[in-house]
Amino acid sequence: MAYFTKKLILSSVICTFLMLSPTSYGQSSNAQDAPGTKQPNILFILADDLGKEWISAYGAQDISTPNIDELASQGIRFDNVWSHPQCTPSRVSLITGQYPYENGWVNHWDAPRWGQGYLDWQQNQSVAKVMQDAGYATVAAGKWQVNDFRIEPEAMSKHGFDDYAMWTGYETGVPESAERYWDPYIHTKKGSKTYPGEFGEDIFAGFLLNFIEQNKAQPWFAYFAMNLPHAPYTTTPHKTKLNSKLDKHKAMVEYADIILARMIDRLEEMGERENTIIIWTTDNGTNKSLVGTLNGRKVRGGKQKTTENGINSPFIISSPGLIPTGVVSDALIDFTDILPTFAELAKTNVPSGYKLDGQSFAPYILSRKSDSSRSSILSMGGMNEAQVSDRGIENKFTFRDRVIRDKRYKLYVNATQPLSYEKLVDLQADPQEKVNIINSKKPEVIAAKAALIKVAQAQPKRDNDPKYRKRQALAWDKPITVKSQVWKQ
Repeated sequence: MAYFTKKLILSSVICTFLMLSPTSYGQSSNAQDAPGTKQPNILFILADDLGKEWISAYGAQDISTPNIDELASQGIRFDNVWSHPQCTPSRVSLITGQYPYENGWVNHWDAPRWGQGYLDWQQNQSVAKVMQDAGYATVAAGKWQVNDFRIEPEAMSKHGFDDYAMWTGYETGVPESAERYWDPYIHTKKGSKTYPGEFGEDIFAGFLLNFIEQNKAQPWFAYFAMNLPHAPYTTTPHKTKLNSKLDKHKAMVEYADIILARMIDRLEEMGERENTIIIWTTDNGTNKSLVGTLNGRKVRGGKQKTTENGINSPFIISSPGLIPTGVVSDALIDFTDILPTFAELAKTNVPSGYKLDGQSFAPYILSRKSDSSRSSILSMGGMNEAQVSDRGIENKFTFRDRVIRDKRYKLYVNATQPLSYEKLVDLQADPQEKVNIINSKKPEVIAAKAALIKVAQAQPKRDNDPKYRKRQALAWDKPITVKSQVWKQ
C-alpha cells in the first residue's frame, strides 16, 4: 500500500461518525443500469484557498503532500484548469455549469452571513440533481455557503443531495457557527449543532465514507468541499502545538493530504476504489498573506486575483483501470466543465433547454480523444464588490473584468463597455505575467490576440445578478456593500 495513513484520535472520530451516520438508500428507481453498472463512482474533493505553490506534485518546495502526489502519479495531473478567484463564484460555476456572467455569482456572496441572496434550486441546475436523476446516490459534506440553512433547512436535499453534513457558514447572530474546525457547527438532516472536541474535517470524511459503505450497491457521487486550509489558521489533530500562521497553514495542508489517504484506504477496503474516479482540486489561490516556493521561485498567494496564482488550480484525476496513469496534461479546462463531464460519465444528459457554458472533458480523460474540446477558457471577478438593494443582490459592475486564455496566451479584459483590452501575456515565456505584449507586432501574437478578442466579443454584454425568488426580509438582511476583505468566508 503506497499511501501513508496516520490513524489519529480514532475513538472519538468513530463515535462522531456513528452519531452522524447517514440514512441508507436502496437502488434508485430511475437508475439506468443494473447493480453491475459501468457508471463510475465519483469522489470530488475541493480544498479551500490553496494554490499550486503548496502541492509538492506541482513543484512546491516548502511542504510535502505525499498522498496528493501519489494520486497524481496514478492518474492525470492537469496544468491548465481555471477556477475563479473567489470562493462562491467557483463553487456556483461547478454546481451549475455556468459562468458567473450567466448565473450571477460574479462576486463572493456569503448567504448565511449577509442574508438576502441564495442559490435558488428552482432557477439553477445542480450537478447533484443531474447525478441523482441518473441513478446515483448523492452525498455532500463540508462547506456550502450559498444557502442559509436557518431559512431553508432542506436546501441540500432540494439541490439534489440524498444526505449531507455541512458547516453552516458564519450565520449572523449565531456566534458558534463561526467554528468550522475544532468544535465545529454542522448542519445535517437532524439540524444544526456544535460537536464539542471534534475536528470538522474528520467528521466530514467519516460521514462520506459511511454513506458510501451503505450505498455501494449503486453508483454514488460524493462532494467533499473541504474547509481546509482556509483561515482561521488552526492546529490539527496531527499537530496540536503550533504558534505561527505559516506553521498552522502547513499543518492544515498536510492534514488535507492525510484525509485523502484515509479516504482512499477505506475505498480500497470496501472494494470501491477500482470503479471510482477521484478528482482533487481547489476553489482558488492561497491567501495573499502567504508565500510559498514553487519550482525555485517565490509565489505569493493569489486569492481574489485573476493572475495564474489566483485561478490556475491544482487539478488531479485518478481511477485505476479507467484513467491513464502518470500523465501531465496541458488540456484546457475550467470549472463550468465539471457538470457536463460528470453527466457524461454518468451516461445521462443535462435537461434540455438549460443554458450550459461548460464542455465535457470525459472523452479526454477516458482516452477517447487526444485533447479537451476547448481552445480557450475563462475566469472572472476579483475583489468582492456587491450590495443589497430593494431589487436584491446587485453586482457593482454590469460587466465584470475577466481573463481568457489559450494554451499559451492570456488576455485581460477590462470591466467596461465597449470592451477594452488591458493586457496580453505569454504564459510560456512569462509565467509571472510581468510583460505586457498587447501591442506586439509578431504575427503569432497578433493572431492569438485576435482569437481571444473574438471569444470576449461573443460573450453577453451585461452580467446577470444572482437569480433567486424573493423571500420575507429577516433580521440580518440589511443594506450592505461588500468590499475588500472585511468578512469571514
